[in-house]
Amino acid sequence: MSLSLDLTRTTAAVTGPVNLAGLTRAGLRQALVDAGVCPPEKAKMRATQIWGWIHHHGVTDFALMSNVAKDMQAKLAEAFTLARPEIVERQVSKDGTRKYLIRTAPGIEVEAVYIPDVGRAGALCVSSQVGCTLNCTFCHTGTQKLVRNLTAAEIVAQVQVCRDDLGEWPSPMEDRRLSNIVFMGMGEPLYNLDHVADAIEIISDPEGIALSRRRMTVSTSGVVPQLGPLGDRTQAMLAISLHATNDALRDVLVPLNKKYNLEALMAGIRAYPGLSNARRVTFEYVMLKGVNDSPDEARALVKLIEGIPAKVNLIPFNPWPGTDYQCSDWGTIERFAAILNKAGFASPIRTPRGRDILAACGQLKSESEKVRASALRKAEQTTVEAA
Repeated sequence: MSLSLDLTRTTAAVTGPVNLAGLTRAGLRQALVDAGVCPPEKAKMRATQIWGWIHHHGVTDFALMSNVAKDMQAKLAEAFTLARPEIVERQVSKDGTRKYLIRTAPGIEVEAVYIPDVGRAGALCVSSQVGCTLNCTFCHTGTQKLVRNLTAAEIVAQVQVCRDDLGEWPSPMEDRRLSNIVFMGMGEPLYNLDHVADAIEIISDPEGIALSRRRMTVSTSGVVPQLGPLGDRTQAMLAISLHATNDALRDVLVPLNKKYNLEALMAGIRAYPGLSNARRVTFEYVMLKGVNDSPDEARALVKLIEGIPAKVNLIPFNPWPGTDYQCSDWGTIERFAAILNKAGFASPIRTPRGRDILAACGQLKSESEKVRASALRKAEQTTVEAA
């Protein structure tokens, strides 16, 4: 059964002290004034000091802010927090991929995945929602119902957790291990655009984490009305979760297509702010055996995206428990790619990463409503040993 909700007005239900890590510079200045930490005329200067400690040095204790007076440190600690979320589970794949199960609030768990040797150095796949409403039939995440949107603080926290793990504080300008951010984790980012946009503003600030907006990619299944606002507000690179070349098949694979069909989607992409040969859109296309992987489908894809500055990421399907889909044969994927390449579209075949820890594309699913994955694995191991 498909669930259709308008989440553009959904707000995250979060209580407790405000986490300053989730505030933009303007928001931080205002928060300091509203809390009586400093007068308005000094808010900009104080915010700059505090910003550097949070986003450049990565501190989680106001007492470590050496150029902030102790009485102000006390006021900050009374009114705000810098606490990291709980890391429920950290898994490392045999290929070096790291998956974090993060609890941001009671009953709220999300997954983020660090993939080395992607982008300039390494990419972090972050989540924007807990669960998802889109019900894409090939995606494990889509089998978990939506709990709520993540706040900007909860999105930024995924980056902080990864940088903690990689030992990347203070924020390095060279030799970074985390160089790219992709909003390709749990949820539909364009149903949480306000918080996603704020998170991108925070992550890209040159006096903080300082990742270029051109190294941040937002992937959407095609929420057409929000494409323009995404480009205008974030200047992020755009990725489209496509997976089919006709409405009949895409209606099945990506049910959102029933609301925003391919004609509407392609028109929205062509109008995306800043789209050019230097800022190409990425089409994501999961390869499903006997479903969407024929040479005719490849030629239809070429025709569909003709004239759009684009590349196509071909994604071997990553299996998950309970799915009926199978991954296309490697030779089939290579023939598909050859047709796209001949037409002038770069079509790299994405190497599956983190499959052994269910960290690959389409495999993310938090265990908020079920037995944790670690407990499940232990139970399975016990059963095997008993047998």
